[in-house]
Amino acid sequence: MTVVNNCNIPEDLYYVVEKHVWARRDGELVTVGMTDVAQHLARTIVAVTPKATGKAVQKGRNIATVESGKWVGPVSAPVSGEIVAVNDALVASPSLINSDPYGDGWVARLRPSDWDSEVADLATGPDGIEAYRQFLDAEGITCT
Repeated sequence: MTVVNNCNIPEDLYYVVEKHVWARRDGELVTVGMTDVAQHLARTIVAVTPKATGKAVQKGRNIATVESGKWVGPVSAPVSGEIVAVNDALVASPSLINSDPYGDGWVARLRPSDWDSEVADLATGPDGIEAYRQFLDAEGITCT
């Protein structure tokens, strides 16, 4: 895992940097969550309300709403597809995003409509880390 401005940014994930959303290809599905940067900015997550399974979502549209003491906002779909699973453990314990944003704190799983064409817009690997570094520096964001 790479640390950028005190934020954990794994190189093996795909990112929508401006939305602080990550995606991981798991076979035919895509697991989606909020980044370490997002959970630091939001502080303690107090509620997660995912969209229902079976719902089709377009890239950039909401798959869940997350609430903290200082913020309410969306988790955007990094690719278009169908929501096939939501993290019920996260709904019951929203602070899992704070304690484990890339593991137990995942938000939803999608069956992508066209992964191959939409993945090109996502940042990943060393280029993704650099894109995140530039964004954090430009915005003056540090995870502390």
